[in-house]
Amino acid sequence: MPSIFSKIIAGEIPSKKVYSDDLVTAFWDINPQRAVHILIVPNKEIRTVSEVTAEDELMLGRMFTAARRIAEDLGIAQSGYRLIVNCGEHGGQEVPHVHMHLLGGESVGPMLKRKSAE
Repeated sequence: MPSIFSKIIAGEIPSKKVYSDDLVTAFWDINPQRAVHILIVPNKEIRTVSEVTAEDELMLGRMFTAARRIAEDLGIAQSGYRLIVNCGEHGGQEVPHVHMHLLGGESVGPMLKRKSAE
C-alpha cells in the first residue's frame, strides 16, 4: 500500500508543494512545529534509511540541494534552519517513507534535551 507521501507526490492527496522534480518533492507539513516546516521526500518510496542503497545516492543528495534552494526561496537561509531525518520507531519516524524535515523561520532550540548526570 502506498504511503501518504506517495499519494501526495502522485497528486492523490492535496498539499502545498514548494518544490518538485524527477527525484524529490517538498511540501508544507500539515502539523508545523516551527514557522517554516517543510517535508522533503524522495519520489521513490523507501520505507526507512535502513533500506537505502547506493543507487539512491543521487536522489538523497538532491534532498539536500532542494533543502538549500527552499531555504533560500523562503528567506531563511541566512538566519539558519535545521534538517532532520528520523529512522525507525526509536528514531521517531512516523511515516514509513524516507523524509527530511526542514525547520526554520524562528529559533529551533537545542537539538536534544540533555540527559542529567546521574
